[in-house]
Amino acid sequence: MTKLRVLTLGAGAIGTYIGGSLTLAGHEVVFVERPQVAAALKSQGLRLALQDGEHHIPDPVVVDSIDEALALGDFDSALFALKSYHTPTFIKSLTVPRSSLPVLLCLSNGVDNESALADALGADKVIAGTVTSAIGRRAAGDIALERLRGVGVSREHPFSKKLVATLDEAGLNARLYPHAADMKWSKMLTNLVANASAAILDMAPAEVFAHPGLFRLEIGQLREALQVMKAQGIGVVDLPGTPVRALALAARYLPLSISRPLLGKAVGGGRGGKMPSFHIDLHSGGGKSEVDYLNGAIVRAGEAAGIPTPVNRLLNETLLGLTQGDIPIDTFRYQPEKLLANLSTTF
Repeated sequence: MTKLRVLTLGAGAIGTYIGGSLTLAGHEVVFVERPQVAAALKSQGLRLALQDGEHHIPDPVVVDSIDEALALGDFDSALFALKSYHTPTFIKSLTVPRSSLPVLLCLSNGVDNESALADALGADKVIAGTVTSAIGRRAAGDIALERLRGVGVSREHPFSKKLVATLDEAGLNARLYPHAADMKWSKMLTNLVANASAAILDMAPAEVFAHPGLFRLEIGQLREALQVMKAQGIGVVDLPGTPVRALALAARYLPLSISRPLLGKAVGGGRGGKMPSFHIDLHSGGGKSEVDYLNGAIVRAGEAAGIPTPVNRLLNETLLGLTQGDIPIDTFRYQPEKLLANLSTTF
């Protein structure tokens, strides 16, 4: 297979996993990181624990600006896997001509990043993607593949087929999807489960699912999301290694007494003992959360479609208040009834 030149924007968990895997497969990868992180990665290299064992890339090409990266020559593609709340900052910080950038494979969670990037760079510069593999970050540039599932890529771009073949050859289990919206919204369904509630209450996902009222809250947010998807003509699709349609069917139709043990087992097996991303962001003290790009996106789409979304609104507004310091962080800690009392409707 023809070797590609790939620009990886950031060496977080996903950037290191995919960029490192492409490097191990013989592709030329350049990582862009903040100066302090870039210096550390140059000195210590990248480490990847994959299915076939530990790998060390001792001399990765790491630069501390996109300008410096583009000075090294043209790239076939770039990997964009920043947190959704960093997307506006990335767009505003660009100092290079948009035409000089390669096409970006956007792997960020949420459903608004691709449109924001397309508005800024042009639709021909953006490919929608998603990662379902579970990746643990041990340190900067040091990751462990916890469960191989795969990578989804929208086929709505001329370069998509080539990109999927390249990712697949690198052992990333890539798959094409005909409709970007179906893929991205389906991934968002999986991101919702026991995420905002676990952060707000400082409870593990298993504890959330064990509480009958909180489980109804979880099902409520999923049903609202599914109603909003239906109103927009967006379908539910299975993602690599992730049976999203079964999740949707369980949320829509199964009695709670049946769906709770099934979904609880699935969530526990998927996350292991790790706390979800919203909890990690809240307790990092950074003052930022992706909740407004997931639950908040459902609220905004619901408003546009005339569909009430009280559960997603409660979760979004509460977690944003905690994250931004408007609500003391321990207000709802281990107090599910206090959170449920704030819901403006029954479900």
